[in-house]
Amino acid sequence: MDFAIPADLQAYLGELDAFIAAEIKPLEQQDDNIRFFDHRREYARTDFEAGGLPRHEWEELLKEATARADKAGHWRFSAPKRYGGKDGSNLWMAVIREHFARMGLGLHNDLQNEHSIVGNFPFVAMFDQWGTEEQRQEFIFGGFERTRRVAFGLTEPHHGSDATHMETHAVREARDGVDGWLINGEKMWITGMHVATHCAMFARTSGKAGDASGITCFLVPNPTPGLAIEEWMWTFNMPTDHPRLSVTDVWVPDSAILGVEGRGLALAQSFVHQNRIRQAASSCGAALYCIDESVKYARERKPFGEELARNQAIQFPLVELATQAEMLRLLIFKTAWEMDHLPHEAIEKTISDKVSMCNYWANRLVCEAADRAMQVHGGIGYSRHKPFEHIYRHHRRYRITEGSEEIQMRKVGAYLFGYLGPKRGMFA
Repeated sequence: MDFAIPADLQAYLGELDAFIAAEIKPLEQQDDNIRFFDHRREYARTDFEAGGLPRHEWEELLKEATARADKAGHWRFSAPKRYGGKDGSNLWMAVIREHFARMGLGLHNDLQNEHSIVGNFPFVAMFDQWGTEEQRQEFIFGGFERTRRVAFGLTEPHHGSDATHMETHAVREARDGVDGWLINGEKMWITGMHVATHCAMFARTSGKAGDASGITCFLVPNPTPGLAIEEWMWTFNMPTDHPRLSVTDVWVPDSAILGVEGRGLALAQSFVHQNRIRQAASSCGAALYCIDESVKYARERKPFGEELARNQAIQFPLVELATQAEMLRLLIFKTAWEMDHLPHEAIEKTISDKVSMCNYWANRLVCEAADRAMQVHGGIGYSRHKPFEHIYRHHRRYRITEGSEEIQMRKVGAYLFGYLGPKRGMFA
């Protein structure tokens, strides 16, 4: 049993740090790009007069950073080698994402819109497993070349976690001799539609509400007749690129289906474990950043002539957070390592509960750590001259997205009590 980070992984972290120092930090500082990360960040990033969308200059800066990372061989790290990546494992990705988040806000890694110089590409895995060869060529390579970008169209105004009850429907309809589908419904929180070339839109094609089968994923071009952005949903954390869509008589050919007809929900759920463990690692890293900064400040600040850190009212809450973060960190790394040693389809059946534990607890912990950092820092902690409020507002959404923490806890409960997983049937 060896809990040490592998030497080659530790060396790669050093390589990434050197790349950030040489290429990313100078870019962050030039042309007042630091405005996207200092106290002006929300206004620098957000075009409030254009529905609250991300400013073009902000997104162009992120593109430049990832282009430099791609040239250096880092951006596609997690992708398979056949697509220009390095077959980055779950353990390596978890360690890297925690390392980056623990460094604080910066152009190297800012997950407000899932930006990182070491990218996370759930659609690559999705197209690789479920797509046709033509779809792989178009959407995987096109994604890396930035000619294709796919938004994820699962959630609806009245259905989030209960995706099997979605009201968007698709029925067969041929046009000009081409077999296809006519789609009608509504979607909501479909992130990235302002730049998406396609929406992976999920619609019921058979069965009844509540059935896990009978939902199909369609690659709908954007724009296309009948697909309309009704409004941009402003959020706790701005800018926003999360619209509400109406889908009115949108027609697509059979070739637009991603995966197997009627098995779209399995496709949607097939790679949540990768996303959840990596998200957990980022939240753990951000929590550790808040703890580190609070400890440093408490040693420097001297109210009444004595270090703030001398007060147990300051020490004990940070002790508890540090203890929880250390235990969480080990569980994340252990779970990521186990994922790397299991066939993909076995993860759901054996350790999905551990992934959910990591995810919901990390997302909750970072919010607690950011709140405590604000309290320790006092007025300056509450201000935007420190990043804690930004960290809180960003990571707070992860307690809802990627499966709310209640959904994650329900998964853990199902494994714990033998309704799912290795214990299934044990108490029958």
